[in-house]
Amino acid sequence: MGRRSVMFTPGDRPEMLRKAPAAGADVIVFDLEDAVAPKRKADARQTVREVLVDPDFDPDCEVCVRINAAQSTAAADLEALFGPAESDNGNGSDSNDDDPLRLDSVMLPKVDSPSDVRDLVDELATYDVSLPVFAVIENAAGVLAAPEIAAVPATDALVFGAEDLSADLGATRTAEGLEVLYARERVVLAASAHDCTAIDTLVTDFGDETQLHEDTEFSIQLGYDGKLAIHPAQVEPINAAFTPSDEELEWAERVLEAEREADADGRGVFEVDGEMIDAPLIAQAERIRSRAGRTDGERNGE
Repeated sequence: MGRRSVMFTPGDRPEMLRKAPAAGADVIVFDLEDAVAPKRKADARQTVREVLVDPDFDPDCEVCVRINAAQSTAAADLEALFGPAESDNGNGSDSNDDDPLRLDSVMLPKVDSPSDVRDLVDELATYDVSLPVFAVIENAAGVLAAPEIAAVPATDALVFGAEDLSADLGATRTAEGLEVLYARERVVLAASAHDCTAIDTLVTDFGDETQLHEDTEFSIQLGYDGKLAIHPAQVEPINAAFTPSDEELEWAERVLEAEREADADGRGVFEVDGEMIDAPLIAQAERIRSRAGRTDGERNGE
């Protein structure tokens, strides 16, 4: 289903890390950054490593780790994840090769230039590791450089962080969010232009279901592919909002079927349900089908 919901879990809470897949998020993010106090960083690194190498940990979702932004701390994160494993038996035979990580991607916070992503790629290469990067855009420089950041081949997703951006700007957060609207739109535009997944900012009050619903609907209106979550209770509403309804999907299928017939007849414009269909509505139908996670083969029963 893609990346509708992207849920953070503190890296120093082993019981929460192991339970995280049960929330149903498309992406679970083991957090070594904001969710972990500075004095707990070392413990969190070891805990995340232990969970990721456990053969019993094999969730049916994307697994990501958010490392720290500071160069020295990030280096320690990567060494703990990908460097030689600590020996438990004293024979010195443990190695990273013996302990493969169940890890699909890496999230890099506070990205403000393309070089941040390229530096991470180079650092991963020293461990013979290549992973897609979620680049978090959460400061003024990052917003302005979003198109260039998205253009880096390793950048697989742009993540918009409104809270940190507001702090960077000295802006006051409001329920309407007008203070971050330009940045929110710029990030999704940059992601779309470079075929990256666009993940929208979180709703900090995880107990406010109304705000979550309204903000997620606005994320969809802006063109985002998914949304951040900080609590399991936020996952199901986000997934439901980003999953097309049966009516939407049926409309999309009718449009795309009519498009195939129109192509065969050499017609560029055609009618579906009394509505004239042209390129923008065809693109909308394709997006709905993509959000539903369907391929032509699945639709045709292949």
